[in-house]
Amino acid sequence: MITLKEALALPKEEVAALKSELRKEIDAKKELGAYVEQLTDTDLAEAGEGIPIAIKDNIQVKGWNVTSCSNILQGYVAPYNATVIDKLLANGLSPFGRTNMDEFAMGSSTESSFYGKTRNPHNPDCVPGGSSGGSAAAVASGIAIAALGSDTGGSIRQPAAFCGCVGMKPTYGKVSRYGLGAYSSSLDQIGPITQNVEDAAILYDIIAGHEPKDSTSMNIPHEKVSDKIDPDRKLTIAVIDNYMEEAGDEVRKALEEAIKALEEAGHTIVHKNMINSKYDVATYYIIATAEASTNLSRYDGVRYGNRADADSLKEMYLKTRSEGFGEEVKRRILLGTFVLSSGYYDAYYIRAQKARHLIKAQYEGIFKEADLIFMPVAPTPAFRFGSMKDPLEMYLSDIYTIAINLAGLPALSLPIGKSGDGLPIGAQFVAKALDEQTLFDGSMSMEKILKAKA
Repeated sequence: MITLKEALALPKEEVAALKSELRKEIDAKKELGAYVEQLTDTDLAEAGEGIPIAIKDNIQVKGWNVTSCSNILQGYVAPYNATVIDKLLANGLSPFGRTNMDEFAMGSSTESSFYGKTRNPHNPDCVPGGSSGGSAAAVASGIAIAALGSDTGGSIRQPAAFCGCVGMKPTYGKVSRYGLGAYSSSLDQIGPITQNVEDAAILYDIIAGHEPKDSTSMNIPHEKVSDKIDPDRKLTIAVIDNYMEEAGDEVRKALEEAIKALEEAGHTIVHKNMINSKYDVATYYIIATAEASTNLSRYDGVRYGNRADADSLKEMYLKTRSEGFGEEVKRRILLGTFVLSSGYYDAYYIRAQKARHLIKAQYEGIFKEADLIFMPVAPTPAFRFGSMKDPLEMYLSDIYTIAINLAGLPALSLPIGKSGDGLPIGAQFVAKALDEQTLFDGSMSMEKILKAKA
């Protein structure tokens, strides 16, 4: 598949031919379920004449059905573009097809979509990760040049790791959330999923910047990073020893080999420990579900989307939400409503916010001695469909990604090896807030080292 950098250099007439070829490839690989049903069975919906970029189904594209892969939003047509879509169009790119996702971005496997599951391109019996599993599977299988996803607790980085591509979460506020279907407003970030690190930097530069309509958008000038990436820059990289110990054998071995290669390339490795990741999980799922409970209260059948037939307003609310939301979404709404309820707010939500402050302080302490942190993305490679029947077990698969969202830091996942079954293994670099340049420098260095060893 042509890279984003190469595609941006194509003459206009060749872009049309590229889109035609992509349509054929998407149709040939329909069984992956990377794109939602309507767009694989018919001509792909698109807006604009630029380089085609796949768009996760929770990002508004004017005139498209945008449903967050939920039954409750069937029939909704976006009346406006998200800020990131306007930025794509202004820079010679265009949205090209909606990608599958876990319903309302709540999941780690893309199994909970109203449209059916997405399969991992490396093994169709395995999950592609989530919630941006459709975007990652599309890029990894060559049916998207690049894609946009959203990351609330690892939903870009984990599927990128499972599918063997690059996924980047920006500093919170660097990319506008305007037009993104809200799951957890203090955690959500839109970011790129690409074939390589340089493409991720190019796409990040295009979508980053202030949006006056977004109160969470940072009002600071964006400085380009893609034209200044230095893979030869020598960095101090922290390794979290207790996180390594918690990882599965194959993931730990791949990380140990990558760390050794970084050291041999001239980077300085320092060893650190962090608080047990179980506290990250507890903190995240209290804050995220509390915010989800509030955000999803707007889906009531009155304003947009599906409306159930009923004889009274109360019955309509009840039936619409009961029939419209899937099991995982209902579970998280209930949990979020509970932690915000009278008598439990102080015991859970306030304590979680205090723990969030401690988690952020931990990262700040490490960055006083290191330029980057290098750590796992997930404890294992992609798992098989149906192997995680307990929702709590699924939540624990996010142990290495969620704290980064709680701290608002930028991070990038890239492939570093393969399991014995041939499944990709990913690792992530984490940088201090607003230091995307160092993030891309270190990531490009790792990518260059691995290519030299291949």
